[in-house]
Amino acid sequence: MYRIDFNKLRFLICDDNPHMRRILRTLLHSFGAREAYEAEDGATALEMYSHYVPDIVITDWSMPIFDGLELAQMIRQPESKGNPYAPIIMLTGHSEKRRVTVARDAGVTEFLAKPISAKGLYQRILNVVANPRPFIKTKTYFGPDRRRNTNNAYIGPERRIGGEVEVMQQPSLLDKARSSV
Repeated sequence: MYRIDFNKLRFLICDDNPHMRRILRTLLHSFGAREAYEAEDGATALEMYSHYVPDIVITDWSMPIFDGLELAQMIRQPESKGNPYAPIIMLTGHSEKRRVTVARDAGVTEFLAKPISAKGLYQRILNVVANPRPFIKTKTYFGPDRRRNTNNAYIGPERRIGGEVEVMQQPSLLDKARSSV
Protein backbone atom coordinates (compact mmCIF):
# COMPACT_ATOMS: atom_id res chain seq x y z
CA MET A 1 0.00 0.00 0.00
CA TYR A 2 1.15 3.54 -0.58
CA ARG A 3 0.10 7.01 0.45
CA ILE A 4 -0.76 9.85 -1.87
CA ASP A 5 1.03 13.12 -1.15
CA PHE A 6 -1.69 15.63 -2.02
CA ASN A 7 0.82 18.44 -1.59
CA LYS A 8 2.35 17.39 -4.93
CA LEU A 9 -0.95 17.71 -6.83
CA ARG A 10 -2.55 20.82 -8.33
CA PHE A 11 -6.36 21.07 -8.32
CA LEU A 12 -8.87 23.28 -10.11
CA ILE A 13 -12.26 23.63 -8.40
CA CYS A 14 -15.08 24.98 -10.53
CA ASP A 15 -18.46 25.64 -8.93
CA ASP A 16 -20.74 28.67 -9.05
CA ASN A 17 -21.62 28.21 -5.36
CA PRO A 18 -18.98 29.87 -3.14
CA HIS A 19 -19.96 27.64 -0.18
CA MET A 20 -19.35 24.49 -2.23
CA ARG A 21 -15.98 25.83 -3.39
CA ARG A 22 -15.05 26.50 0.24
CA ILE A 23 -16.11 22.96 1.27
CA LEU A 24 -14.06 21.42 -1.55
CA ARG A 25 -11.04 23.61 -0.81
CA THR A 26 -11.27 22.74 2.90
CA LEU A 27 -11.48 19.02 2.15
CA LEU A 28 -8.54 19.18 -0.27
CA HIS A 29 -6.48 21.09 2.31
CA SER A 30 -7.40 18.50 4.96
CA PHE A 31 -6.07 15.79 2.59
CA GLY A 32 -2.81 17.76 2.32
CA ALA A 33 -3.30 19.67 -0.94
CA ARG A 34 -1.85 23.16 -1.07
CA GLU A 35 -2.55 24.20 -4.67
CA ALA A 36 -6.31 24.47 -5.20
CA TYR A 37 -7.43 27.13 -7.66
CA GLU A 38 -11.06 28.21 -7.82
CA ALA A 39 -13.37 29.37 -10.59
CA GLU A 40 -17.03 30.39 -10.38
CA ASP A 41 -17.98 29.56 -13.99
CA GLY A 42 -16.85 27.44 -16.91
CA ALA A 43 -15.24 30.28 -18.86
CA THR A 44 -13.04 31.31 -15.94
CA ALA A 45 -12.23 27.66 -15.26
CA LEU A 46 -11.07 27.11 -18.84
CA GLU A 47 -8.84 30.17 -18.65
CA MET A 48 -7.40 29.00 -15.32
CA TYR A 49 -7.01 25.49 -16.68
CA SER A 50 -4.85 26.78 -19.53
CA HIS A 51 -2.80 28.96 -17.18
CA TYR A 52 -2.26 26.68 -14.14
CA VAL A 53 -2.43 23.26 -15.91
CA PRO A 54 -3.97 21.44 -12.93
CA ASP A 55 -3.44 17.74 -12.34
CA ILE A 56 -7.11 17.18 -11.42
CA VAL A 57 -10.26 19.19 -12.25
CA ILE A 58 -13.28 19.08 -9.93
CA THR A 59 -16.28 20.74 -11.55
CA ASP A 60 -19.96 21.20 -10.90
CA TRP A 61 -22.31 20.30 -13.74
CA SER A 62 -24.61 23.31 -13.62
CA MET A 63 -22.90 26.71 -13.90
CA PRO A 64 -23.25 30.00 -15.79
CA ILE A 65 -21.55 30.92 -19.10
CA PHE A 66 -20.90 27.30 -19.86
CA ASP A 67 -21.46 24.30 -17.65
CA GLY A 68 -19.20 21.52 -16.40
CA LEU A 69 -20.16 19.28 -19.29
CA GLU A 70 -19.05 21.90 -21.84
CA LEU A 71 -15.89 22.51 -19.79
CA ALA A 72 -15.07 18.79 -19.92
CA GLN A 73 -15.61 18.73 -23.69
CA MET A 74 -13.30 21.72 -24.17
CA ILE A 75 -10.58 20.23 -21.95
CA ARG A 76 -10.77 16.97 -23.90
CA GLN A 77 -9.98 18.63 -27.23
CA PRO A 78 -6.56 17.14 -28.12
CA GLU A 79 -5.40 20.46 -29.58
CA SER A 80 -6.48 22.53 -26.54
CA LYS A 81 -4.05 24.35 -24.29
CA GLY A 82 -3.16 22.48 -21.15
CA ASN A 83 -3.33 18.76 -20.51
CA PRO A 84 -6.26 17.03 -22.26
CA TYR A 85 -5.54 13.92 -20.14
CA ALA A 86 -6.25 15.62 -16.79
CA PRO A 87 -8.79 13.66 -14.76
CA ILE A 88 -12.15 15.42 -14.41
CA ILE A 89 -14.39 14.72 -11.42
CA MET A 90 -17.96 15.88 -12.09
CA LEU A 91 -20.15 16.99 -9.16
CA THR A 92 -23.92 17.26 -9.42
CA GLY A 93 -27.07 17.01 -7.38
CA HIS A 94 -28.64 15.03 -10.23
CA SER A 95 -27.26 11.51 -10.47
CA GLU A 96 -29.72 9.77 -12.77
CA LYS A 97 -28.15 7.11 -14.99
CA ARG A 98 -28.79 9.24 -18.08
CA ARG A 99 -26.74 12.11 -16.64
CA VAL A 100 -23.90 9.81 -15.62
CA THR A 101 -23.83 8.43 -19.18
CA VAL A 102 -23.85 11.91 -20.73
CA ALA A 103 -20.98 13.01 -18.45
CA ARG A 104 -19.02 9.85 -19.26
CA ASP A 105 -19.54 10.47 -22.98
CA ALA A 106 -18.23 14.05 -22.57
CA GLY A 107 -14.94 12.71 -21.19
CA VAL A 108 -15.58 12.95 -17.45
CA THR A 109 -13.36 10.55 -15.51
CA GLU A 110 -15.35 10.22 -12.26
CA PHE A 111 -18.82 11.24 -11.11
CA LEU A 112 -19.72 12.34 -7.57
CA ALA A 113 -23.27 13.07 -6.45
CA LYS A 114 -24.02 15.88 -4.02
CA PRO A 115 -24.13 16.08 -1.11
CA ILE A 116 -20.51 15.00 -1.18
CA SER A 117 -18.58 13.41 1.65
CA ALA A 118 -14.89 13.56 2.45
CA LYS A 119 -14.68 9.81 1.91
CA GLY A 120 -16.41 9.99 -1.50
CA LEU A 121 -14.15 12.79 -2.72
CA TYR A 122 -11.02 11.07 -1.41
CA GLN A 123 -11.99 7.80 -3.11
CA ARG A 124 -12.55 9.52 -6.48
CA ILE A 125 -9.21 11.31 -6.26
CA LEU A 126 -7.42 8.13 -5.18
CA ASN A 127 -9.02 6.29 -8.10
CA VAL A 128 -7.91 8.79 -10.74
CA VAL A 129 -4.38 8.91 -9.29
CA ALA A 130 -3.80 5.22 -8.57
CA ASN A 131 -5.91 3.62 -11.33
CA PRO A 132 -5.74 5.83 -14.42
CA ARG A 133 -7.78 4.54 -17.33
CA PRO A 134 -6.27 4.50 -20.80
CA PHE A 135 -7.49 7.18 -23.19
CA ILE A 136 -9.42 6.29 -26.31
CA LYS A 137 -9.39 8.27 -29.54
CA THR A 138 -11.92 7.57 -32.29
CA LYS A 139 -13.51 9.82 -34.91
CA THR A 140 -16.21 10.82 -32.42
CA TYR A 141 -14.60 10.57 -28.96
CA PHE A 142 -11.42 11.47 -27.10
CA GLY A 143 -11.22 10.78 -23.39
CA PRO A 144 -10.83 8.14 -20.72
CA ASP A 145 -11.94 4.66 -21.71
CA ARG A 146 -15.62 4.59 -20.90
CA ARG A 147 -15.37 0.91 -20.11
CA ARG A 148 -13.96 0.06 -16.74
CA ASN A 149 -13.77 -3.65 -17.61
CA THR A 150 -12.40 -4.31 -21.06
CA ASN A 151 -12.81 -7.47 -23.07
CA ASN A 152 -11.21 -7.27 -26.51
CA ALA A 153 -13.24 -10.26 -27.74
CA TYR A 154 -16.62 -8.60 -27.04
CA ILE A 155 -18.89 -8.49 -30.12
CA GLY A 156 -22.28 -7.62 -28.61
CA PRO A 157 -24.59 -4.61 -29.10
CA GLU A 158 -22.47 -2.31 -26.89
CA ARG A 159 -19.41 -2.77 -29.12
CA ARG A 160 -17.44 0.42 -29.71
CA ILE A 161 -18.48 2.28 -32.84
CA GLY A 162 -16.61 5.00 -34.67
CA GLY A 163 -14.12 3.06 -36.73
CA GLU A 164 -10.48 2.77 -35.79
CA VAL A 165 -9.66 3.02 -32.11
CA GLU A 166 -6.39 4.41 -30.83
CA VAL A 167 -5.61 3.50 -27.21
CA MET A 168 -3.21 5.79 -25.35
CA GLN A 169 -1.94 5.22 -21.85
CA GLN A 170 -2.71 8.22 -19.70
CA PRO A 171 0.28 9.84 -18.00
CA SER A 172 0.14 8.55 -14.43
CA LEU A 173 -0.21 10.90 -11.48
CA LEU A 174 0.89 8.12 -9.14
CA ASP A 175 4.61 8.71 -9.67
CA LYS A 176 4.14 12.43 -9.02
CA ALA A 177 1.90 12.00 -5.98
CA ARG A 178 3.43 8.95 -4.29
CA SER A 179 4.51 9.76 -0.75
CA SER A 180 8.00 8.81 0.39
CA VAL A 181 6.56 7.63 3.74
